[in-house]
Amino acid sequence: MSTKTIMLVCAAGMSTSMLVTKMQKAAEADGVETDIFAVSANEADSYLESKPVDVLMLGPQVKFLKKQMETKVEGKGIPVEVIDMRDYGMMNGKKVLDKALELSN
Repeated sequence: MSTKTIMLVCAAGMSTSMLVTKMQKAAEADGVETDIFAVSANEADSYLESKPVDVLMLGPQVKFLKKQMETKVEGKGIPVEVIDMRDYGMMNGKKVLDKALELSN
C-alpha cells in the first residue's frame, strides 16, 4: 500500500498539530504508511501547489472554507471533508484517520 498524504487545515495550525500526532500514532498502530501534516488556512494554497495530497481535511473552525477548497482541488481527485466536531474536540486521531483513509480509497 502506498503512503497516504493527509493535509489538515485549520485556523492557525496549533490545535490541529496535536491531532496530527494522534493520527500518526493510530496509523503506526494499524501499520498504515502516512504523511500527515497540519497547515493554517493561509498556507493551504502553497502546499496544494507544491505537494501531492490524497485527502484534505478541514478543522471544524474553518468549515466555511469547504466550498473554496473544493474549487481549488477540482479535477485533482482530492476529497475535501470537514473533521467531525466531536472527534476533533476529543482529539480522536483513530476516527479522523479512519475517515481520511475511507475518503482516499
